[in-house]
Amino acid sequence: MNNLKKGFTLIELLIVIAILAILSVAVILVLNPAQLIKQGRDATRVSDMAAINSAIAVYMSDVDSPGIGGINNAQCASPTYTCTNTTSSAPFNGGSTSCTVTNASTTINGTGWVTVDLTKISAGAPLSKLPMDPVNSTSYMYAYGCNLLTYKLGAVMESTKYASNATGDGGTSAGWYEVGNKIDL
Repeated sequence: MNNLKKGFTLIELLIVIAILAILSVAVILVLNPAQLIKQGRDATRVSDMAAINSAIAVYMSDVDSPGIGGINNAQCASPTYTCTNTTSSAPFNGGSTSCTVTNASTTINGTGWVTVDLTKISAGAPLSKLPMDPVNSTSYMYAYGCNLLTYKLGAVMESTKYASNATGDGGTSAGWYEVGNKIDL
């Protein structure tokens, strides 16, 4: 009788498992999931800054006497900086001071962290509420600065890819991604 057994030996199975483990480790090292998560949050930050910047641009072109310093069309008489969280390690104005006001409100009537009353736009506010930073901690936050009719928005980037792009954005705040009509404010 010919006794033929079909199947894999234990050694063959161990070799296949070892090869799969090595490939898994190589893929994880190449993709770096933690950095991908940071890049995803940074992409959200860039998108949020663009949406707010567009909303303020619509406001300034639509409202007869625009004021970007709060309700009742007030002006920012001197540079004012608000943040969604407090910070002392990353000043938003490029100098040594941090945000003067911390405001985590997402209202769009001029009392939120962006002090522009978007409800005064004749076609209606382009945003239902102000976005918040995905992390919103003392290290990662959104900020708004204004002086008369000039303003800038900023977000602290956390991934190496986006942080390097923030350095060359033309603004005065290192480590911040900045947009607005005067990003050297």
